Formats: sequence, C-alpha cells, structure tokens
Amino acid sequence: MKKLLALLLTLSMVFALAACGGNDNKPSDSSNTPTDTNTPAPDANTPAPDSSTPAPDSSTPAPAGPVNPDEINDTMTSADNKYVIAMVTDVGQLKDKSFNQGTWNGVKLYANESGKSYKYYQPANGDNATDEDRYQAYKAAIDGGAEVIVAPGFLQEAAMAKAASEYPDVKFIFIDGYPLSDASGNTLANVVGVAFHEEQCGYLAGYAAVKEGNTKLGFTGGGGGTNPAVNRYGYGFVQGAQAAAAEDGVNVEMNYSYLYGDNYSASAELQTQINGWYANGTEIVFACGGSMCNSVFAAAAANNALSIGVDVDQSGESNTVMTSAVKGLAEAASLMLGRFYDGKWDEVGGQAVNLGVDDDAVGLPFASSQFEVITEDIYNTLVDGMKTGGSLEVKGEYDTFLAGGETFANVAVNFVK
Repeated sequence: MKKLLALLLTLSMVFALAACGGNDNKPSDSSNTPTDTNTPAPDANTPAPDSSTPAPDSSTPAPAGPVNPDEINDTMTSADNKYVIAMVTDVGQLKDKSFNQGTWNGVKLYANESGKSYKYYQPANGDNATDEDRYQAYKAAIDGGAEVIVAPGFLQEAAMAKAASEYPDVKFIFIDGYPLSDASGNTLANVVGVAFHEEQCGYLAGYAAVKEGNTKLGFTGGGGGTNPAVNRYGYGFVQGAQAAAAEDGVNVEMNYSYLYGDNYSASAELQTQINGWYANGTEIVFACGGSMCNSVFAAAAANNALSIGVDVDQSGESNTVMTSAVKGLAEAASLMLGRFYDGKWDEVGGQAVNLGVDDDAVGLPFASSQFEVITEDIYNTLVDGMKTGGSLEVKGEYDTFLAGGETFANVAVNFVK
C-alpha cells in the first residue's frame, strides 16, 4: 500500500495539480435531475470529449495511456453503454481543481490503466444540493451500470447510507468519510470510509510558516465549523506553528476563522476580510476550503504577502503560495478501486481506512515549495518523527481547541467570525 501511495503522490506533485480554481469555476445550474456527463454543462476547465479516440470498454485490456490525469478524457462512451466505475461529486464543479477534481483524477487514472469504463454524476442544484439530490445521483449511477461508486465529501453520508442499504451488491468508496450503518444500525459492508490525518500536513505547514520567519499567521476554513477535515488542518497548523515558535524563541499571533460559511466559495466579503488581515500585519494565510483560496490568493498578491494551499499542490495557481498541505485524494480513490477489482474488498469493506504519514499519503510538496530555511533533511526528520514509533505527536481531536479550551505558550490564537 505504501509503495502505491508514494508513487501516485509523487505523480500528483509532478503534475502540480492545483487545489482551487479560478473565478470561472461556478456552481452548476440547478435542475431536478443529476447531470448526465455524456452531455455535460459547459465548463471552461472541462476538456471536450475526443471523439476521434475510442474510449476503453470495461472488458478490454488496460491501455498504455497517459499518466497525467489531465490528458485522460472526463467523458467516454462505453461500447456496452455501461459505466462500471462512477463518481458522485461533492458540492461545486467537477473541475474545481480541489476536492472533486483530485478524487476524479484517481478514478480516471485507475480506469485508464485497468481498461474500465467510467462516468461522473453531479447532483442537482450545485452547492445547494440536498440529500435527495445526491441519492438520485447514486441511483443514476447504479442504473448506468456502476459496480463501484466513489464519492468525496462528508456531506455524502445520508444519501450514501440509503443507496448502499438498497443496493448491497454495489460498493461505495467514501472519501473523507467513515463507516456507515443501515437504518437498523448494522454496519454496511459495501462501504469503506477513507479519511486522512490532515492534522499532520497542517502541522508541517504551520511549522514551515514560522521557521521561514513569519510570526503573524492566518487560517481561514470553510464549512462553518462542521467540516472535520478543515478542522484537523487548522488544528495541526496551530500545533506546528507552536513547535517552531518554541524552538526559535519567538511569539506568534494567529487570526483563525473557521465559521466563514458552508459553501467553500470565493467572495468579495472574504477577500476584504483577508485584505484587512494582511494590511494589519498578517504575513501568511492558510486557505482551507475549495475556491475560497481564490480570495486569499488575490488578497495576498495585492499585499505582496504569502499564502498556503490545501489538499493538492497549489503552486501553479499563485506565486504567493509558499507551500501546500497535500493529501492523497487521487491515491486513495485509486487504492480502494484496486482493492475492489483485485478481489480484496473484504479487507476494507465496512471499515475505516485512515491514511497519513505512515502511508506517505499526506505532506508538503517539497520540490515546489518556496523554502529558504526548511531543508529536505529538516522536513524528512519531521515526517519521520510523526510516523508510528516516532517521538512527535500531532493531536487530531480539535473540539477542545475550537471551544477555546486550549492555549499555546508561543501562539496567541484570535478566533475571528
């Protein structure tokens, strides 16, 4: 498992996948049915299908296709009109250069390499999708021949539990999720919950931010305080900043906003807020939540300041990005699809799979980071210390911290609504 994750994580960093999109990544239009991806809505970032190249059929041998997911078509036509691998998107567009796109890249890479047919489904009503909208997207995928469905985002829980209960022969991969139960409380063996230790790469980002000479930091996260992954990122960020500040004998101030909202979107309001932070001395801001990063990047550029990206390598999106807290979305999707098609679903079905530094599944993209102080040896020592048996503990339970019940000797946290 470690070798596969390490290989895929390396590939994702080499191709510098960006973690949030430009202003043309808008929510899909509202409708009463899931998006049919054979005729997707126009999206400036979605390449048109290449009709001149035959798409792989689920029964054909694996093609020797490209390893860059951007070169793999987002849509295909299956010879038997069945699409055995499906993805139901989280809120926002498929090509959000964030959570959806990172997961979809893993689906495409696996399908391309194994010769499987694939298709994505977007729930109706975009960012305002309901549990019923998501359930109907699952239904459309299953009616389309899905044997296994990948779905990113904790908002998938209710719809996935319903669909998995009704269709026990279909397998479900819940990215940023956890095991699910049916209405009677029985664990659903056809669901695997895949989560990440975001606090670990958040720690690395906070440590690097302070070691690089910044003592006025900011964190802004989407989800209105309800997104566990966002909260783990932020809590780890504070812990890493504390460790570096203690080592250097400096005091750090941090503006910390996790109640921004639940839509993870860029906005003039958010950009104004972050502009104010920078104008008042904040030197670097960790942006955590979909296209919210657009607002942070714009504010950082306007103030000649720095930013930190999230989920995947954002270095190509803005020259303000010092580094990115990366987790293996594509890697996790590909790994779990492999478990299913290799006949090893029993190893993961009904269970929680938690991926972190032990699995080479979280970290910083060192090669593209703008570091002057952090060396590769320093970075590797930190990562090794976090691994099982190491001396560095990074806490992931954030409730006490967010409630204001935890203080830090060298970091003064200012919670901002």
